[in-house]
Order: sequence, then structure tokens, then C-alpha cells
Amino acid sequence: MSQWLGIHPEVFGISILWLFLYGYLIVASIDFGAGFYSYYCKLKKKDHITNGLIHRYLSPVWEVTNVFLIFFMVGLIGFFPDTAYYYGTALLIPGSLALVLLVIRGSFYAFSRYGARESSLYMFLYGSTGLLIPASLSTVLTISQGGFIEEQNGLIVFKAKELLLNPYSWSVVLLAIVSVLFISASFLTYYARKAQDQPAERVLRGFALSWSVPTILASIFVFLSLRQHSPWHFESIVELAWMFGASLFFFSIAVGLLWSKAAYGCAFLCVMCQFGFAFYGYGASHLPYILYPYITIQDSVTNPQMLDALILAFLAGLMLLLPSLYLLVRLFLFNARYVKGSGS
Repeated sequence: MSQWLGIHPEVFGISILWLFLYGYLIVASIDFGAGFYSYYCKLKKKDHITNGLIHRYLSPVWEVTNVFLIFFMVGLIGFFPDTAYYYGTALLIPGSLALVLLVIRGSFYAFSRYGARESSLYMFLYGSTGLLIPASLSTVLTISQGGFIEEQNGLIVFKAKELLLNPYSWSVVLLAIVSVLFISASFLTYYARKAQDQPAERVLRGFALSWSVPTILASIFVFLSLRQHSPWHFESIVELAWMFGASLFFFSIAVGLLWSKAAYGCAFLCVMCQFGFAFYGYGASHLPYILYPYITIQDSVTNPQMLDALILAFLAGLMLLLPSLYLLVRLFLFNARYVKGSGS
């Protein structure tokens, strides 16, 4: 097949991958932010208010969070094999760091039934990894802009020093952290309302409102630094300004609903739309490059037979994943008794 529904297969493929990455952005942000809030509330002696609710959310969800990331990583290398060659060297340090942090976080979950939640050290590691993991993973977006990788005499050279000293790099890290905290607090506020847990709702709503303005300020910082670092990408973003305008529109509605203490479910849907428009706007404006200027979706795509097979496989995987997530949400997260801590 040369085209799917009038869309070039490589565009269709990268769109599927971006959908999995967006799913990871939302689900993992709630998870990571919940970990930070769990530790912060323990530090501030408010854990008796919020942590029961947070742990009820995390218990059935933490095992499926990384499914989205695994799908994305496997699909990226499968659809575009050159990414393994170029990103393999560049992501050795941040990728290894993220892997270690994920292992530490997984250890907390594994030992949580044996007293890890009562250990200050475990809670600190749990809370800190909630911020450090998205910070380390966000370097992928920075590296994709170009300027941090060079091909010299057939070898890939990663400019780690330039990455560490680049303002755009730190702006992306800052945005990743504040976005995690805003997304997580917005969802947990809605979850507290569902549980009819008013004390937890008040605390979490305060977190959501507190991180709303920093999220927008960090976004502006990203745009300004991107204009200096990657003028070609900034010009593409200007052409898709309507998507970022829509993102700002949904953000305004979400904050308005949170402020008025009404329709927290709609507020979180607006937060999802806010990041959805911004995320897809960023991705669409970055095309055709996966890594500027070395990898494009047209030149680096796998052979047509493999491409068609991968598209079918990932669509099948998506069709299996979505019903599974629906059942998880229906049977556990929003089960009337479970959400109130009365059992499943």
C-alpha cells in the first residue's frame, strides 16, 4: 500500500507514534506528579489528607504507565531505523539516567506493601524521581532540534557540554517539570471530587492553581529560546499558531473551572486538550525532521512492506490497549466504592 486513507504511510506511522507519546505524557504526568505531591504532603504533615487518595489512584495504574513509552520507543526504531544509530549515542547518558530512575521508582512500588511508604528515604526517592524522570526524558526533544549531534568521520559525536549550557535545553526541562505538576494536580483534584474527599480536594486544587501560571510562563520561555536556537522550527510554529492559540483557549477554560470549583472533570478534559493541541502543534511543526538535519520521515522510513506491517501491528495494539484502559478505569479508578476507599 502506498497510502492509507490518502495519507502517506510514513506520516500515518509518525502520527500513531505521536499518539502513544501523548498518551504517555498524560498518564505518566499524573503518576509522576502524584509521587511528588505524596512526598511533599508528607514533608508538610498533610499526608493524612491527600496520600490515601493518591495511593488509591496509583495502586492499579503504575504497572501500565510505561506501556505507552515502550510502544513509542519500539515503534520509533521500527518505523525509522536510523533513529537507533543517531540517538543511541546521544541518549546514552540521559537514557541511562532515566532507566535508573525508573528502576528506583519501580522499587518503591514493589516494596510499598512492606513499609516503603513509611520510610522517609523511600518517599524522598519516590517524590524526586517524579520530577527527574520527565526532566531527563525531555532532553530527547531538545536534541531533536539539532546542534547537539555531529557526524565526524562516520562517527556520531554528542556535544554534552553544549546541551548542558543551552538555554533552550533548560527551558524544555523547566516546562516538563511544571507541566507534570499541573496535569497531575488537575486530575487528582477531579479524582478527589469523585471520592467526595473535600479536604484532599482543597489541597490538590490549590496545587493545580499554583502551577497553572508557571506552566504558561515556562511555555513562553520555550518559545523565546526556540526562536534563538532553531529559527527554522520557530517559523513552522508561527504557521501553526492556531493550534497554540487553541491550547491557550482550553487552558483558560480549565483554570476558570478550577477557580470556580465547578466541573473538575471538564477542567481536566480541557487540560488534556490544552496539551494535546500544543503537543501536536509542536510535532507537526517539527516535520519532516525527527532529528534535524539528519533524519526525516521520508528518507529514514523502513521499507514499504515492513511499514505496512508495523502500521497494522500498532493499530491492533492500540485497539487492544484502549479497551484495557477503559476496563481499568471502570473497574478500579472510578468504581464507586474503590474511589472512596471502601474496597473494590
